[in-house]
Amino acid sequence: MTRKHWILITAALVLGGLSLYLNQDWFSHDGIQIYHRSRAARSGLFRRKKVPASSGDTAIMPVIFGFDHRVKLTSVKVFPVSDMATNKYPHPVWDLISDSNSVPVKDFTYGGTIAGMRPAVKGATADQLEPDVNYRLCIEAGPLKADHDFVPVPKP
Repeated sequence: MTRKHWILITAALVLGGLSLYLNQDWFSHDGIQIYHRSRAARSGLFRRKKVPASSGDTAIMPVIFGFDHRVKLTSVKVFPVSDMATNKYPHPVWDLISDSNSVPVKDFTYGGTIAGMRPAVKGATADQLEPDVNYRLCIEAGPLKADHDFVPVPKP
């Protein structure tokens, strides 16, 4: 093969590699996709998760948060969006941290327990959510951070 052929083959390989790098996002890190849903608490013998004791006497349906894949959480905070807009240091209505090693989870309920996590302030519990008020869930999973806004649904 001549020198011209080698140059053309090398150029094709470089352009092919550049195209894969730009179009496939192979070198970017995965983000965390968060969703939420509100549903009535399960009753009966085969309940999958414990529903917090405080959820039975609230004016809202329990809020369940989920992720697109299992996540090892290091911090969970919920803030009223109005407080975040007006205060430089808003007070979270729910604040959990993991000191050492949390268990990877796919979903959790607001105010419930998450394996491997504890309240940031000893003995603190989640405040009651108010219906039709905007809240923001802020999570950390190691170096990854994600936010999700939600509005609790009132009970029918």
